[in-house]
Amino acid sequence: MKNITRILLAASLLLMVGGAQAQSRPAPRRPVAPKARPKAGAGMVKDGVTMKDGKLVATEMGMTNPLTADKTLRNGTLITTGGVVTGKDGTTTQLHEGDYVSLTGRVETRTEIAAQDSIQKLQAYDLKHPGKRKEMEKAREKAEKAKEKADKEKEKAKAKAAK
Repeated sequence: MKNITRILLAASLLLMVGGAQAQSRPAPRRPVAPKARPKAGAGMVKDGVTMKDGKLVATEMGMTNPLTADKTLRNGTLITTGGVVTGKDGTTTQLHEGDYVSLTGRVETRTEIAAQDSIQKLQAYDLKHPGKRKEMEKAREKAEKAKEKADKEKEKAKAKAAK
């Protein structure tokens, strides 16, 4: 009888210890911030050839060097040191200050690049301040209408005073 009570006592003790062990919590996991991805922006330059200060500058894999000899791209486009780009179909283009030729042979002018930058800035502003640009546009239109109305009132007053 004593053996049975000892066995029952030992079994109940093991069950209680096991239950206490199962209820303990594991350490909470700390969230890890994702690694920042570099963006092609002010700090990085896109691979290709750019006219800068009247000289051609070639950028490949992040390394920028002046173009000292004619360069032929993978698709057959030829870029001379004088800034003349000859496409594989024979079309020629003279590069001007700020123009860019990608490694695939696509030519982008400075105005196209500026337009893309301004569109990106507008999109970023819209994401940061949703609806703000529309409100500003409505306020501007309202101010223009009020100014037109005031001008018409002045003209009516002048016409009345002239009679």
